[in-house]
Amino acid sequence: MQTDFAAALLDAGRRPPAGLFAADVDERFAIYRNNVVSGLSRALAAGFPATEAIVGAEFFAAMAAIYVRISPPASPVLLDYGASLPDFLARFEPAAELPYLADVARLELAYTRAFHAADTTPLPADRLGSIAAERLGAVRVTLHPSLQILRSAYPAATIWAMNTGRAPLGEIEDWTAQDVLVLRPHYDTVAIPLAPGEAEFLLQMQAGADMAEATAAALHDVPDFDLATALAALFARGAVIAFTDQDPP
Repeated sequence: MQTDFAAALLDAGRRPPAGLFAADVDERFAIYRNNVVSGLSRALAAGFPATEAIVGAEFFAAMAAIYVRISPPASPVLLDYGASLPDFLARFEPAAELPYLADVARLELAYTRAFHAADTTPLPADRLGSIAAERLGAVRVTLHPSLQILRSAYPAATIWAMNTGRAPLGEIEDWTAQDVLVLRPHYDTVAIPLAPGEAEFLLQMQAGADMAEATAAALHDVPDFDLATALAALFARGAVIAFTDQDPP
């Protein structure tokens, strides 16, 4: 009965499951169904405010109602709900004229995950000076658990900032791809556009590469990538919580 009940909640074409007894069971169940869909739609709006701002509340509510019915929650924790919304938006025909919308939603999802990531203290920048220059290439870092990278073909961070009140609305003159760092190093979540090469450098180190390997990958993408500048920014942003110059076991 539990499975039938859940299925009927998200499908207006299904009758209430057997075993419910009331004179007006169809009407009561329809009200309950609408409340469930409405509640989940509001939860999505709370988690994706920039996405809602871009398309408008009415469009977002209609879109969310469709999403809720095809992607119901898999967990009782609503904080986890909406992980597949960006991919849904990328395929959602009515939003086809907004090709950047899915990436803005991906940024919002990363922001939420960073906000709820484990707390830890980043290393001060001067700690890197304790590593001998000849050992720098062998350094492996442990990045902050909140750190996430979004690689977008659109200026997703700029669009997100404009639609969350972090930047004034206006024309985007530099309509180019953006790599975005999402991070919460000191209890304040930030989304920062990265310089060319930084995203690949960070992704390599996040995957366990040492400094030499990560630098080589960044240079392959961006020949003028500057390691010193990238490292200074990495520590200044509070992105590193530990490092070692020892080879892994």
